[in-house]
Amino acid sequence: MTTTQQALAEWHQLATAPNPERLARLVHKDAVFHSPVVHTPQAGRDLVVAYLSAAAQTLGSQDFRYERELVDGQNVMLEFTCSMDGVHVNGIDLIRFDEDGKIIDFKVMVRPLKAVNKVWESMAAQLERQKA
Repeated sequence: MTTTQQALAEWHQLATAPNPERLARLVHKDAVFHSPVVHTPQAGRDLVVAYLSAAAQTLGSQDFRYERELVDGQNVMLEFTCSMDGVHVNGIDLIRFDEDGKIIDFKVMVRPLKAVNKVWESMAAQLERQKA
């Protein structure tokens, strides 16, 4: 098993069961997160862990599942589906791992527009709860 495959297996465990300490060990200190609803990339381990933890809380419903997985070296594309308050969400996680198996870049894209709005609303609330 390659370093990327091992790191991806760890991500699969954390995707719906957030554990900030484990996640912090998987994320590179200089990682960048690209949100589907925030224009500015979020840089640094603390912000990336906060966003990924909020996403797992927000999207990690009982019906969350990865539909497809493409791995090309250290680059991974995961297509996911779930529902949020009756809204069907279809999205893609684009992840780049470094040579040590740490997440260095994580981009999320979501469709359709109704889902983007629902994700924005839920993520904002989750991030506010994390700050409190």
